[in-house]
Amino acid sequence: MGDADELDLDSGDSGGIDTGAKKPSGIAALLPNLLKFAAIGLGALIFIVTVSVITYNILNKSGQSQTVIPENSPYVGARPQYSMYTAIGLIRTGTKDPVPYSVVVDMVIGYDMNDNAAASEFTGRLYELRDFVRSFFRSRMAAELQPENEARLKQEILEALNTRVLNSAKARIILFNQLDVMEM
Repeated sequence: MGDADELDLDSGDSGGIDTGAKKPSGIAALLPNLLKFAAIGLGALIFIVTVSVITYNILNKSGQSQTVIPENSPYVGARPQYSMYTAIGLIRTGTKDPVPYSVVVDMVIGYDMNDNAAASEFTGRLYELRDFVRSFFRSRMAAELQPENEARLKQEILEALNTRVLNSAKARIILFNQLDVMEM
């Protein structure tokens, strides 16, 4: 034997020793591919949801209308006409301030035209409506009853009437014939 035969580095025979790793079989072979596809699917789902939420918020600007129509525009639709319930009358009460202010309110409730069920419910609940108006203004501070807060007051009264006082009738608009807040 020569020197070249002893150091046979070029031959692929390693003398019967198996140096290759065993290939997994069955589920073990499938698991890495399955996890890879699950990760890709989860990443795609997160990407789609993120893009959808961002797009929705950009388009809707958090629920604000993108088009503002001025009030004097000829494209503003006709305002609906309402039947008015005026029998509540003049209510006098005080505020919940430490030194109460006197409140005098004459409120009118508008409801859908030709809604006879609403008209009869308002008439049947006259005393409840008077008590509601008295307690509503009794639970407020004088600062909340200032003229600049009148639109918010009307909205709060409308929501409270429709959710807590009335059953089938729906109040559509609140108007004040008189709303005076005076120091006693």
